[in-house]
Amino acid sequence: MDLSRVDLNLLVYLDVLLRERNVTKAANHLGITQPAMSNGLRRLRDLFSDPLLVRTSEGMTATERARELQPLVRSILSDIEQAVQEKTPFSAKDSQRVFRIMASDYAESCLMPRVLRRIRQEAPHVTLDVLTPSDVSFLDVEQGRLDMAINRFDKIPQSFHQKTLWTESFACLMNARNPILKQPFTLDTYLDASHIWVSKTGFGVGVGVNPKDVQRLGWVDEALARMGRKRQISVFTRHYQVAMLLAEQHDLIATLPCRAAWLQKDNPNLVVKVPPFEIPPFELKMAWSPLLQHNADHQWLRKLIVEVAEEVDAEFAPFGARFEQAEVPLAHHSER
Repeated sequence: MDLSRVDLNLLVYLDVLLRERNVTKAANHLGITQPAMSNGLRRLRDLFSDPLLVRTSEGMTATERARELQPLVRSILSDIEQAVQEKTPFSAKDSQRVFRIMASDYAESCLMPRVLRRIRQEAPHVTLDVLTPSDVSFLDVEQGRLDMAINRFDKIPQSFHQKTLWTESFACLMNARNPILKQPFTLDTYLDASHIWVSKTGFGVGVGVNPKDVQRLGWVDEALARMGRKRQISVFTRHYQVAMLLAEQHDLIATLPCRAAWLQKDNPNLVVKVPPFEIPPFELKMAWSPLLQHNADHQWLRKLIVEVAEEVDAEFAPFGARFEQAEVPLAHHSER
């Protein structure tokens, strides 16, 4: 193919069409007429010898060829934007930029206070806007309306850049006067107790939890289900701070990420125990749009977050070692 005969604007059209899956919305996004966008789609279909978008009962659906092209086109456009973007150094102490970060309640508790402290030290005029997973969508990240998403992700769009901040295990948090502590902390005694379920991952508005739907309850309950066991959940919450408060006030067990439990290490009203069964660890990641990959402001933010995560990891290591190296106790045997 002679590239000199290809209108590169068509790649911009294709990028927006595959995000919006709607000709009218794509036209509005680019500030052109709907007929002009329809004509662009026709030319794209001729160029790639593929319909790209077909109408189904669920609206316009991308073909297999279109799904293959989407990350390639996004990468090409990102490189072009980088090539023509004016290079301006980022001055942290003078910047008045607003950084918008989506952080799960867990990440907000364990990471963001330290991130804010560093930002206040290095960039006192920068504003930090922290959003919840329910506030945003992957599309917000992809289009650069959100600077960063920090969470544990089951799936993430292929076009996103990502960085693992740390790998996390689980701990059990309970009231120091919880009757369960009068006997060995085993799987049987764990299952005899009442529990607090806490989780909020991914994006979008949350919905109620069905206690019988183990597949949607997450790591802890899936690990138990693989052993043919099930715990009694008395409270469902989406906030780790609430889970820790409830564990302090009631005879309930909160099984939650170790770094969340670490925040309570000096609380005399709470006891932290190693879970009496194996729960697979997870990764806390930050993800961002390829549109921001080469942005100087964003590069500064990413570097700062990684450095803060490394500081947290180093401080947490002595506390976390007991959970990473612990042997899972057998039923009727105490924790060692």
